[in-house]
Parts: sequence; structure tokens; C-alpha cells
Amino acid sequence: MMTRYYKVAGHTFAVNGSDELFKQMRNYEPFRCEGGKPLFTLTECSGVVPEYTEVFRQEEDGAYIACGHTDSGNDVYVFTGQRNTWGCLICSKDYREGRFIMTGHISKLVIDNSLMIMFTLATAGKGTLLFHAAVVSQEGKGYLFLGPSGTGKSTHAQLWLKHIEGTELVNDDNPVVRDGVVYGSPWSGKTPCYRNVSVPIGGIVMLSQAPYNKIRRLKGIEAYVAVVESVGSKVWDNRIAESQHQTENTLVSTIPMWHLECLPDEAAARLCHDTMLNKNGIE
Repeated sequence: MMTRYYKVAGHTFAVNGSDELFKQMRNYEPFRCEGGKPLFTLTECSGVVPEYTEVFRQEEDGAYIACGHTDSGNDVYVFTGQRNTWGCLICSKDYREGRFIMTGHISKLVIDNSLMIMFTLATAGKGTLLFHAAVVSQEGKGYLFLGPSGTGKSTHAQLWLKHIEGTELVNDDNPVVRDGVVYGSPWSGKTPCYRNVSVPIGGIVMLSQAPYNKIRRLKGIEAYVAVVESVGSKVWDNRIAESQHQTENTLVSTIPMWHLECLPDEAAARLCHDTMLNKNGIE
């Protein structure tokens, strides 16, 4: 058993595991650090999925995460495919310790999802949010593209990369936002992008597919809902939920947000870019 340390968005965490486990964690290498006091520690364990009471489940692409409580009151997350259970995560009540149990071969899905869940829970009271978004940087600012799966977040990011000079990809699907800054993370989407970088946020855009290109400013409840629907793992701990809501409120009150109805074309990327940089006079 070895221990390795990682730092994401300024938060250090530790992983205890086998050499075989760390072979599955190459996407975490850009975030390795020498040590320090970890915010949480996740440990690889052997065993079976414990008895638990399911509270809700999150389904995606034929797989699901069953979320519930053990008899002792610890949170448990069980990762299941169409036919097999891959493993589970068991969290301590203060979210400082976690155990993941693999029910078969070491599963990268279990590793990544366990760490994302632990990261979300452990950082909730520290002004930190894990988003479902594609993010690019341009002229020293970061721009987040939000929307449900299939909306075209990655496509719009690629349009910026192709048509807006000086654009770089920060993260394809799971960036971290903390105190007005967006960070790359070890978690990405279809496009592997595991960059240990950070930039101040210049704007946030909710995307919708349309047969035209149109952009307008989002404020108030519309902006808040767009952010809430794009933040990662659902939680049922009232204390953590309240911390997340406070962070979300701060974000929407300090960062400009927009709704872009668009085609997947160069004109949409330029309209979005020019509006957020106030080059076309749209308010």
C-alpha cells in the first residue's frame, strides 16, 4: 500500500492504494504534490458492498450510481453498470475519510467517481464547486460553457479553439471553480484534458441549440438556476447543500452570465466571444 498526494484548486487530498490502482490514475499525475495536510483521504479496500438504504440514484449512459446510507449512518455510493456492480464508495460522516471497494477488477470509473464525490463533499464549505462544463481560456480569462449533456459544450469550445485566436482548452467536462477562478482538474470528458492551470473567470454561458445565433444576459433566478443545474454531485446533507447554495449565490452575483441560443458554427463562437468581451455593445 502506497500513499500519494494531489492538489486540485488549492485543495490537497491523499490516496492510499496499490501499485495497480495508481497505474489507473495517470490523469492525476499533473496534480501530484509532495504532501501536506490532506483535506480528505481515500483508501483502496477489499470486501463487498455493505448493506445500505438507497435514497436516490443518478443514471447516465446505461449506468447508475445508487446513493444511500449504511446502518451506521455513513454515506454510500454504489457504482453499477447494466449487469454488474463495479464497486462502491463509503464516506465518513465528516467526509474526511473515504473507502472505495472494487467488486472485481480495479475500475477507473469507480476511482474517478469516488474522488469527484469526495472532493465535492469535502470542499463544499470552502467556496468551491465542481462543474459540468467545458472551459477555454483567452486573453487571460476563463469562459465556462454550460448545458445538459448533448447540448454542444465541447463543440462550442472547439469552435473557439478553431476560430478565436489565442484560445486554449482548460477542461472538457469537469472544471473546478473557486473564488472567481476556474481550475483544470484530473477529470475530463470525451476530450482528455488534465491541465493543472487556473485563470480568473471572464464569463459563464448557458448554451441551447437553435436554428439561429442569439445571446442575452442572464441575471437573478435565471442565472442561479443555470449554475445549480450545472454543479456536480447531488448531496442530501443539509449543511453541505447550504454551503453550496451560498457559493452559487456569490458566483452569480459576481460573474457575468449569458444565454446563447446557437448553431454549431463560427458565427456563434464569435458572437459569444465578442459579447463577453464587450466588443459588440450587447448588455
